[in-house]
Amino acid sequence: MKDPSALALAFVAADTDDAQQAAARLSALYGQERLENADVIVALGGDGFMLQTLRETMGTGKQIYGMNRGTVGFLMNEYHEQGLRERIAEAIPETIRPLEMEAKDAAGETFEALAINEVSLLRQSYQAAKIRITVDGKVRLDELICDGIMVATPAGSTAYNLSAHGPILPLDAPLLALTPVSPFRPRRWRGALLPNQSVVEFSILETEKRPVNAVADHTEIKSVISVTVRESRDFTATTLFDASHSWDERILSEQFRY
Repeated sequence: MKDPSALALAFVAADTDDAQQAAARLSALYGQERLENADVIVALGGDGFMLQTLRETMGTGKQIYGMNRGTVGFLMNEYHEQGLRERIAEAIPETIRPLEMEAKDAAGETFEALAINEVSLLRQSYQAAKIRITVDGKVRLDELICDGIMVATPAGSTAYNLSAHGPILPLDAPLLALTPVSPFRPRRWRGALLPNQSVVEFSILETEKRPVNAVADHTEIKSVISVTVRESRDFTATTLFDASHSWDERILSEQFRY
C-alpha cells in the first residue's frame, strides 16, 4: 500500500446516529474522497453494513476497512479516530469470495444472487422441509428432514452457521460448511465440510406439502424447487483487518468463548 499520508479515504456510514456522527468527524479529520477515486473505503457501522458495503463494491478492486459503530462488529476493526491512515497502511488484506446461488421456483422462474455469508434453505410452513443433497453430481443424502440447511463461506461461518452449531472456518481455508438447521432425520447427521470447488445442489421434495424458501444473505426466493450453490470464480471483495487483531486471532478467540 502507498505512503500513509497519501492515502485517499472515502467514508460510508450506516443510517444510525453513532455511525453518521463518526463519519462527519472522520471526514473533517481526513477529508472525504469520491468513492471511485478512493484508495480505501472506510465503512462505519455493524456487520450488516459491512456486508452491504462489500456487496456494493464487489468486483471493483476497492479495499474496505471497517470500524465498528454497530453491535457485534465481528467483521469490523475497533473504532479509533487517531492515526487512521497509519492503521490502514499496516492492515492485513483478506480476500473474500462470495457464493453464487441459482434458484428455481415453483413457477419455473430462475433467480441468481450472491452471498458473502451463506445460502440457506428454510422451511416456509409448520411442515419440516424434505431435501435431497447432491455434491458434484453425486447424491450424498437422499432425504434430509429438517427446518433448513445452509452452505456457509469462511467469512460467514461465524454468523448463522455458528448459531446452527456449524464449524468456524479460517478465512483462507479452501472449504465450505454444509450445516443443517434442526435436523430430524437422519437424526445424527450434523453436516459436512466441503472443498470450496464443490457444487452443491438441493432438490426440494414434496414441494406443495413442504414449501421451502432460499436466502442468499438478504435476497429471498420463495417456494423454490431446486437450488444450486457454488463459490464464485469471478467476484471477490477485499477487507482490511488491523494487524493487532487479525481475522485469525478473532477466529481463535471465538472458539474459546464460553
